[in-house]
Amino acid sequence: MVDVFSGRLLVSKDGRSVDPEEALQNKVVGLYFSAGWCSPCRDFTPVLCDFYTELLEETEPPAPFEIVFISSDHSAEEMVGYMRAMHGDWLALPFHDPYKHDLKKKYNITAIPKLVIVKQTGEVITDKGRKQIRDKGLSCFRNWLEGADIFQNFST
Repeated sequence: MVDVFSGRLLVSKDGRSVDPEEALQNKVVGLYFSAGWCSPCRDFTPVLCDFYTELLEETEPPAPFEIVFISSDHSAEEMVGYMRAMHGDWLALPFHDPYKHDLKKKYNITAIPKLVIVKQTGEVITDKGRKQIRDKGLSCFRNWLEGADIFQNFST
């Protein structure tokens, strides 16, 4: 993920700046394109929260997984409100970072919500993360891990 977010900072749910190189190293990363005004997004976000919580808090060791939220909200205030109200404890690209437009183009985002699962290089493992979580639950993570070229002892 060094390539994807090189030279940028991410923010945590509580507003802290986070170095992406440190936070995303050796992890499968879900790029979550979403917005608080979007009803399908508000429908899926709690499902994603449960998935994230189970992988990170209820497995030992925690799964090598992180989510980066890329907002399509209308303002920074809307984005922060959506994150505080509905999101898990994951990271986000700051609202005013114009790089979100590059990411939408790079990953061909034409509608939200969209969960794109990527390798460390930014290469797509699947752009159907939302459907896979809905259909397979936690078991889809193992497939993502296999596709990510991350070698860790992880079991669900």
